[in-house]
Amino acid sequence: MIVVMRVGATDQQINAVMERIRAAGLKEHLSHGVERTIIGVLGQIYPELKDTLEVLPGVDEVIRVSKPYKLSSREFHPEDTRVKVGGVTIGGEDVVVIAGPCAVESEKQLFETAHAVRAAGATVLRGGAFKPSTSPYSFRGLGERGLELLAQMKAETGLPVITEVMTVADVDLVARYADILQIGARNMQNFFLLEEAGKAGKPVMLKRGLSATIEEWLLAAEYILAQGNKELILCERGIRTFESYTRNTMDISAIPVIEKVSHLPIIADPSHGTGKWHLVTPMALAAVAAGADGIMVEVHPNPDSALKDGAQSLNFDNFRKLMKLLAPVAAAVGRRLVSP
Repeated sequence: MIVVMRVGATDQQINAVMERIRAAGLKEHLSHGVERTIIGVLGQIYPELKDTLEVLPGVDEVIRVSKPYKLSSREFHPEDTRVKVGGVTIGGEDVVVIAGPCAVESEKQLFETAHAVRAAGATVLRGGAFKPSTSPYSFRGLGERGLELLAQMKAETGLPVITEVMTVADVDLVARYADILQIGARNMQNFFLLEEAGKAGKPVMLKRGLSATIEEWLLAAEYILAQGNKELILCERGIRTFESYTRNTMDISAIPVIEKVSHLPIIADPSHGTGKWHLVTPMALAAVAAGADGIMVEVHPNPDSALKDGAQSLNFDNFRKLMKLLAPVAAAVGRRLVSP
């Protein structure tokens, strides 16, 4: 249920509505828009509440929400959310590029990659310090040393950093170093982790689960938003289907769907979405054409020797070629490729 306040409603009237909601044992979520103020009502709502709230001073109308996800829906929050990270804004007119290695392997590897992607126009540096692996024998990251190297590269390049957090116990540690906390596909429904990440006071990127529906994805987003963290970014990274040629099936259609039903910005990850480096560029271009607020791609100095996901990583030359192609595609759909 949402309460739409009249244009010009006073703070006193808005506070009175929120107090009435709390008195009913429910929670409120206040959203100030350019044209109107909306108060979301969260909890088990009894039928008479609509009539009770509609007669309060300053209330324009009370609308029942049909979606099971509320805080992430456009019904609750009609205007696009914009997430600011340093000098970068994710959402809005700009298209951002997040780039870097799948995993931080060494200082030399990260140094070369960070400077190369910045020179080519990337605006956020990615790199895994803690890496989930299907096999326990695969490279699983450098841990805190990897976080320290990411922080060092941020200081040198000025690029904000995104990295994955995998456990509740690591949230505070990762938040000390990262500008954006990434929740990976395998943890999309790790609800305790979602809640802790939501409390960390940092922007969060939530990747779509391996076999998750869009509704399940947005319900997972609710766990983060419900902690009072409004700085949430979604990431489409491909889903598991019957197709075996690609690592995953990149669901480009999810991008305009999310933009229709949710106010949250959405990033596309064609590296994980395809698993093949030669498919990254065409899928990145398609994602921007479909309305993505940015892309996240994996870049490595020498993909053939990468300790993790070399097959889906671009080398520096291929990344530069991608960046040259992205700008005109973004312009064709009324967007702008932002640079550092």
